[in-house]
Order: sequence, then C-alpha cells, then structure tokens
Amino acid sequence: MEAIVESALNEAVAQIERAKAAVAPVVHSFFDEPTNTATYVVWDPATRKAAIVDSVLNFDAAAGRTNTASADAVIAYVREHGLSVDWLLETHAHADHLSAAPYLQKALGGQLAIGRDIIRVQNVFGKIFNAGTDFERDGSEFDHLFDDGDRFTIGDIEAIALHVPGHTPADMAYVIGDAVFTGDTLFMPDYGTARADFPGGDARQLFRSIRRLMQLPDETRLFLCHDYKAAGRDRYVWETTVGAQRVGNVHVHEGVDEDNFVAMRTSRDATLSMPKLILPSVQVNMRGGHLPEPEVNGTRYLKIPLDTL
Repeated sequence: MEAIVESALNEAVAQIERAKAAVAPVVHSFFDEPTNTATYVVWDPATRKAAIVDSVLNFDAAAGRTNTASADAVIAYVREHGLSVDWLLETHAHADHLSAAPYLQKALGGQLAIGRDIIRVQNVFGKIFNAGTDFERDGSEFDHLFDDGDRFTIGDIEAIALHVPGHTPADMAYVIGDAVFTGDTLFMPDYGTARADFPGGDARQLFRSIRRLMQLPDETRLFLCHDYKAAGRDRYVWETTVGAQRVGNVHVHEGVDEDNFVAMRTSRDATLSMPKLILPSVQVNMRGGHLPEPEVNGTRYLKIPLDTL
C-alpha cells in the first residue's frame, strides 16, 4: 500500500512539473458565504473542457427550502464562456452544504465523481439515518469512483486523484495541471486544518494526508473548499500555495510532529459544535446530491436522528 501511495504522489509531482511548460488551467471561484464554501469551475483554455468542483445547493434549514441561486451562477458562467463540462467532482461527502451536482448535471452534463471510500461513508451514515435496503451502499449514486492515483483529463490538461483521508475516510484531492483542489483537508495557513472527529475521521490520518500534499512543489496552487476568516483578517480567501502552507500553517507547518498535531486536533475538535447542516447535508450528499424521493403526498422529507451524533 505504501508503494502505491508513493507512486501516486510521484506521478502528481511529475504532472505538476510538466504543467509548468503547458497552458495552465483557468480556475474561476464562486464563494457561498452562508456555508463558507468555495465552488470552482476549472477549465482548459485550449479545448474549453471543464470540471466543476464542490458545488452548492442553497438550503434554508429553518424553512426546509432549497434554491439554486449558487448553481445557476455556475451554469451562467459555463454558458457565457462556451465551456463543455466533463466532470462534476466532489472532494468528499460534505457536512456543511448540500451538493448541487445532480442539478448541474441535468443542465450541463458531465460525470459525477468522488473517491471510492464514499462506500465506507455510505455504510456508516446509512445506519445513522436508518436508510433501509432501498439505499445502495456501493457508490452507484455516482458515475465514477476514483482510487488513489487514478488519472483523468480535462481537455488536454492532465489530472490525478489523490486519496487524502482524515477529515473523512473518503476525502480526495484533485491535481489538475498545476492546481490542487484540496477539499476540507486544509484551510488557509492562518486558519489551519480540518476537524477529524466526524464518524470515520482520524486526526493521525489527516496529518499524514497533509504531509503528503506538502511534498508537492512549493509553487503548486492550492484551492480550498472553505474559508472562515481567521482572527485579524477581514476578507475571505481560499487560494494559497503548498509553500505557504508548509511554512505558515498554524496547525501543521514544518516542525510540527504527528503526535503534537493529533493532540492539538483532538483537543480542539472536542470544543467544536456539529456543523449546522450536517444532518441534511450528509443525508443528501452520501446519495450524490440526490434529494429523497417524494412520498405519497408529493413532498420530500429529510430525517433527523435524535441523540446520535
């Protein structure tokens, strides 16, 4: 297993080095402030092929209402620039927002993809939500399941999927040309790292996944899934570099060892409340963003397990 992991990392490094002599992917971001989530459209300027990473379906939890404003902005951008969507990429089954991938897929096409360990998440949360036998726990809600080191392309731009578990078992980072989409694994250097206390999370795995990403070249662009404005910063930021993380990440900069990180992360996580949208989000996102089927009265319902998380 370690040899496979090392091989995938080496391939990612080699890809980034090749990307220096190639046309860089265009990355356009959309920030949803209510969920602090960054969605990305990444595309090849030569072929105008594109991927959409970590989309947001707006959800008013108090009213139980969804809307597609954030996704519609993505659709408008794709159409304005004449892009063709090949991939709808999820870095993991998000606990803080609902995915808009099915809505975007209907409008724009593309394959919906996530890491293969979504199956582990489906098994854990399928029990928590008592999903029943109608819920297939085999990843079949997605069009493609990535394994560590799997290669794909966006137009002429090389891409590789890296498994970076810890926040959840299924987290993936997508290296697309010289850009890496890290999901929740890392935040901006002044804010630190993701929590690791959800079911299936593991602070030690998280440390090792981050150290893996930090072996990529310093100038590698990192695009993060969230920003929460660190203390003393008055604007949202969601792009950084490997070098900036290695030198300046407040939780995991060079010199922080694994045991100290695990102790810090475990202690910090014990003080955190559950994300406001974890129950609706995971319930939907483990199904690839598909909402529950309407019941006999034509209404869709979400479950709220009591005294469980």
